[in-house]
Amino acid sequence: MCPEDYDEVYNLWTVTEGMCLRNYDDSKEGITKFILHNPTSNFVAEENGQIIGAILCGMDGRRAYIYHATVKPEYRRKGIGKELLNAVYGAIQQAGIRKNGLLVLKDNHVGNEFWRACGWQERTELNYYSINMKLQEEDENTPK
Repeated sequence: MCPEDYDEVYNLWTVTEGMCLRNYDDSKEGITKFILHNPTSNFVAEENGQIIGAILCGMDGRRAYIYHATVKPEYRRKGIGKELLNAVYGAIQQAGIRKNGLLVLKDNHVGNEFWRACGWQERTELNYYSINMKLQEEDENTPK
């Protein structure tokens, strides 16, 4: 996946049920920054020149995290999601990382089913916390 794929991938995300998109993080700028920081671990699947699937993976040197994995509904159950996942596994192994994580919304039944079928185990003993930090330039541009 490269930054030039953004518009087509974003359109795919917006029609994927259960996808949780964030304003800045999933903007063209945010995704470009992510891809440039993780140039070997983000992939798209194409058919006839159109993107039909995508997966993002970020690595910090210790762990890898998968984000926004999806395949167009009409192409599901054909092994495309597993091919994308295997490409990510290759990148993760190349980086020497063993521990991997991902987040799936509880009511995303298709996503949860996919990850369980791929051997991922749900962690129920954890609490996940999040905070949105304002960037300095956002504070400077905020009307007072």
